[in-house]
Amino acid sequence: MSSETIGEPSPSVPQKRNNNNNSDSESDVNNDHLIGNVQRVAIVPPNYEGKPKKGHLIFDASFECGNLGRVDYVNDNEYDLFIRPDTCSPRFRCWFLFTVENIKANQRVIFHIVNFSKVKSLYRDGMTPLVKSTSRKRWQRLPTRTVFYYRCPDHRKNYVMSFTFCFDREDDIYQFAYSFPYTYTKLQNYLDDLEQRQLGFVQRRPLVYSVQKRRLDLVTVASPSLLIKGKKKKVVIVTARVHPGETPSSYVCQGFIEFIISDHPIARLLRDHIVFHIVPMLNPDGVFLGNQRCSLLGFDLNRVWHDPSHWAHPEIYGIKTHIMKLNEDPDFEVDFFIDIHAHSTMMNGFMYGNVYDDVNRSEKHTVFPQLLSNNAEDFSINNTTFNRDAFKAGTGRRTLGGCLQESTHCYTLEVSFFSYQTSINSQAIPYTEDLYQQLGRNLARTFVDYYKSINYISWSPSCSIMPRLKEDRIKSRLTRQSTSMPIVNQDEAFLNGETFNLSIDGFIYPQTHNNNDPE
Repeated sequence: MSSETIGEPSPSVPQKRNNNNNSDSESDVNNDHLIGNVQRVAIVPPNYEGKPKKGHLIFDASFECGNLGRVDYVNDNEYDLFIRPDTCSPRFRCWFLFTVENIKANQRVIFHIVNFSKVKSLYRDGMTPLVKSTSRKRWQRLPTRTVFYYRCPDHRKNYVMSFTFCFDREDDIYQFAYSFPYTYTKLQNYLDDLEQRQLGFVQRRPLVYSVQKRRLDLVTVASPSLLIKGKKKKVVIVTARVHPGETPSSYVCQGFIEFIISDHPIARLLRDHIVFHIVPMLNPDGVFLGNQRCSLLGFDLNRVWHDPSHWAHPEIYGIKTHIMKLNEDPDFEVDFFIDIHAHSTMMNGFMYGNVYDDVNRSEKHTVFPQLLSNNAEDFSINNTTFNRDAFKAGTGRRTLGGCLQESTHCYTLEVSFFSYQTSINSQAIPYTEDLYQQLGRNLARTFVDYYKSINYISWSPSCSIMPRLKEDRIKSRLTRQSTSMPIVNQDEAFLNGETFNLSIDGFIYPQTHNNNDPE
């Protein structure tokens, strides 16, 4: 690799701005340098001497959630990029997040990400990386015609994802990501803001601290009258982000929280009858470090639920201890445990459930996914499966399904990194941050349907606050889509004219159109 690490930039190398823009807010990222990632490395031609010139790209991933371990110069327009493996676990290489600067206007490049650890990928089905820049702060998907996924003989026949790009603004810092980033700092800012609202039905406390002393926040949502000691209450437990690279799960979880704390009549009804315990980020160290699947110490925390260590897996030890105490408390009845994930090879949202020898229990276990399918256009009941695969014996779903009371339903909720298809239209609809949050809102709504079905909640709302049928929502969405643009190219058509340069064919974004209609 021909490179030069940039400390204090010379006049020919612009000083990097403080905002890394790996989220919509500049305060949602911590700029502490992370070991193992490239740190403001200028990639220059072989045998080049002197300070980097304009057009010698400077790569950086040394910030919160960043991941890029190495960059190799191929030629002036072509670079091989290597994902940094998870800390203490070289098996997992999928998540990437890095910035590029010191570009020339209209500079064309080809980036090859050459060391993915998985063969199967949604890149085969049209998924593309995300990009944004300092002057265009909303994430936008690259067009499918500029992204290629293939087995490469030059890299031990590993699968390689290559994409072309044209930098159009010299002063911008560009950022590329596997999926929509959601940092530990972003979560802390969100929960801090939530606390400042001083909602009487919301409580927040650190359940435990991680190995690196980050908070494992527990958010409890319930009407104060429901929390009176000695009063029997039903409990729903929702967790997310045990695998740090599965960022969509954080958006789903935030959508869930936003709905149940809202003034919506359904939300108020739920708070009056159900106690919600939510852990939005089960692996804060892994998230901060930019890992794909593991914790700081290299453990897959979703394989240690059966016997978590208080020192090696304090997050799982803490949440499991909390759940078991609730299970043993006569005041509480734990009805649901739902762990939210993101899936790298399948479309839509779907669930994994358990299989039980008791036929009646197994039949009851299928009810909630069916109700969620009725509410969420992106949820696939066909992709939902029930199993007791030995490989997944250490997961939260399997472990808690075997040690909690028989009435407790334990699920893994998965959502695609890329898109979903509906029963009405087979064309893929790419997920956005808001569409992920919408799945969280629909998950919350489904609890009303479930508790009505078992006669625990009785309610006949007016039609003005009833959600539309799933088919009506899908038809409404398709009606609003522009007839001149395929759905797949409208994913991020929100830039209000601030689109990327469209003057160089084949290396840049297709034309986008504004669509500000509410979902």
